Amino acid sequence: MTGVCDPHAELGYMSAAALRQAYGDTSLSPPEVVGAIYERIAALNPSLNAFSVLVEDQAQAAARESQARIAAGTARRLEGVPVTIKDAYDVAGLETATCTHALKGKVATQDNPVVARLRAEGAVILGKTTMSEFGWSGLSRNPVTGVTHNPWGHGLNAGASSAGAGVAAAAGFGPLHLGSDGAGSIRMPAHFCGIFGFKPTYGRVPHVPVSNNDLATYIGPMTRSVADAALMLEVMAGPHPLDHTCCEAEPAPYLERLSGSLKGKRIAFSPDLGHARVDPEIATIVRGAAQVFAEELGAEIVETAPDWGPLGPELGRFFWSVLWGRRAPLLDEWAEKMGSDLVACIREGANYTAAEFINARERKYAYIAQMSAFLEDYDFLITPTCSVAAFPVERVQPAHWPEHEWDWLAWSEFLYPFNMSGQPAASVPCGFTRAGLPVGLQIVGRRFDDLGVLQACAAFEGAGQASSRRPDFAIRESRSASAP
Repeated sequence: MTGVCDPHAELGYMSAAALRQAYGDTSLSPPEVVGAIYERIAALNPSLNAFSVLVEDQAQAAARESQARIAAGTARRLEGVPVTIKDAYDVAGLETATCTHALKGKVATQDNPVVARLRAEGAVILGKTTMSEFGWSGLSRNPVTGVTHNPWGHGLNAGASSAGAGVAAAAGFGPLHLGSDGAGSIRMPAHFCGIFGFKPTYGRVPHVPVSNNDLATYIGPMTRSVADAALMLEVMAGPHPLDHTCCEAEPAPYLERLSGSLKGKRIAFSPDLGHARVDPEIATIVRGAAQVFAEELGAEIVETAPDWGPLGPELGRFFWSVLWGRRAPLLDEWAEKMGSDLVACIREGANYTAAEFINARERKYAYIAQMSAFLEDYDFLITPTCSVAAFPVERVQPAHWPEHEWDWLAWSEFLYPFNMSGQPAASVPCGFTRAGLPVGLQIVGRRFDDLGVLQACAAFEGAGQASSRRPDFAIRESRSASAP
């Protein structure tokens, strides 16, 4: 399989900046690159299953239009650069089923505003990527498209809900991938797939329609480099009239200002947020990554266990369950065609009262205030992205973790707190387990300091960490048996 794909691998792994330069000097053309990526997809995707739909004819037509614009000197910021869109977001003329049978047949009549922004800057849409059902879980499977496999090990979880986006980025299916994050759904696949994922400040990128999950969902970039994410964020960010929760500010020139010194920055390092269980190998790798900030980048590292950390699990599980409880009316018709773990979560959440929800929200707001106050004393907080490396995708929890009908949050305790708080957070690759599986480092910033988080990630990436390593598709099938 590797031999079949090698002629197209370099084009599939080129950054957006490199593609724009190659287009400008005519050493490459958009139709050539798009064609090569589709050939790579044809060879690899049958065993990865990263796409819910591909639109090759449309993409080639857009690539030809981009080629004409480049020749005419009217190229836009993403002219001819391939991008994928998560299945949850509308692309005109395509189904938006969010990988559930309950929404099959829902065809979009117009682009989501963020998709429209990408297209308006010349991005070429390759297709829509798979996700967990309704985007609810951290498991890369759903009843409609089946299992999306981790590029680093066939049969292993690729993370979710933005599973296909993470896999597509890692597999070299172009440079830019749109994901979203309601409880870690950008950062988790980034961790499992060995790529970069950024959840911006809440409201930085408009979310249309406004998500009915207590303002916890964010759209963000999933890429192989911080620079590509910065460029993609510039295009997607900014207020929109259909999202009343947007930040007022227009996007900063993130790419232009990406270089920044961390010397003298004060960074909190919490290996467990004062409560979380973490596999020892993950903990060791992340601790080593934290030292890079002190030893190579000149930052001050303060190890800490924040007082607010242990308050997260009760709030996270309550809100995730009760918010999914609103789907209870679907169960009479669709329960047998839905994932059993989602059905169990919905049934539990449907039992809570409005008074319990309001009281929990009061506790949540106090929790968020504690988190924000904590970061007033630090420039950034760094943690593991997830507690475990990729494990067999058919499980809700790894075999060595306590079992539960639906609670996948137990191994992702570092993620959902920052969906509640609105703070920007990223996962940047920081190493590999002995089994060759990726590990991510989470970097969290103060609310609105998206640029600072991107700069910290770029500095870490520039220190020579694991971001450029690629999956070896010749050996990936053997890893599922040896994974934890």
